[in-house]
Amino acid sequence: MKNLMLIVPADVEQALADTLRSIGQVAGFTFTRVEGHGAQDEYDRTLSALDLVVGYTPHVRVDLLLEAEDVDHVLRALRTADGGLVGRGIYRVTEVEQYGQL
Repeated sequence: MKNLMLIVPADVEQALADTLRSIGQVAGFTFTRVEGHGAQDEYDRTLSALDLVVGYTPHVRVDLLLEAEDVDHVLRALRTADGGLVGRGIYRVTEVEQYGQL
């Protein structure tokens, strides 16, 4: 089992949710609101004046539990999806040692 973690700008949240719901290998996902801080943000043409003044940009972290063999398929689907995601997010894949319900 793997955890695919994505961080994307908040303005693509709905398009990302729609895309994830359309991928058969994705049983569910979790969105968490996060703030993006960094010097590279000041060069992002999509930033509003408010983003530039407050010093951070709103982002969304998405966590997906996937079978190891499904990770590459899901990443390919995200890279080819419409909705403004391509080139605007980062991801990390980590091993899940244990999971279950409480």
